[in-house]
Amino acid sequence: MRYNKTVKKQKQREAGMIYIGITAAIFALDFFLKKYVDRKYELRKKHKRCNGKVEIEKYYNDGATLNLLAKHPKVMTAIHTVMMMLVGAVYYIAMRTSGKRLGKTGLALLAGGGLSNLYDRYTKHHVVDYIQFQIGPAWFRRIIFNVSDFFIFIGALLAVAGSECD
Repeated sequence: MRYNKTVKKQKQREAGMIYIGITAAIFALDFFLKKYVDRKYELRKKHKRCNGKVEIEKYYNDGATLNLLAKHPKVMTAIHTVMMMLVGAVYYIAMRTSGKRLGKTGLALLAGGGLSNLYDRYTKHHVVDYIQFQIGPAWFRRIIFNVSDFFIFIGALLAVAGSECD
């Protein structure tokens, strides 16, 4: 009986490593993309791609989406830190339970993206954004994203969906 519990815990730990790997891969992907954009592109200069529907534009964001709290970067960093601590706590608890793969995947995506942006806030005092879409409503066209933002959004959706099913 004890052997079965030990084997089950070992398998659970091994499965958890997949999610940690996803988090690390997302962090690394965006870290190197931001580094590339920082080196290659001038600040606030647009480079059209995909027939002008996508633009690469290096932008240093002191706040959140649409420059929310941009005039208070220390407050934004504090809020971001607290949010990532909460995500970390939920992620830790989720990793200690069996099942809920969709939710764990969502948390892994959310953590990877969130940690990448938080790393920027602590090391650069801004987040490097670089992708802008010229489709959809005017308010959407003003937003400049980075890859982490997409993982945060998708991760949040999966985490919520995964908490309801699986």
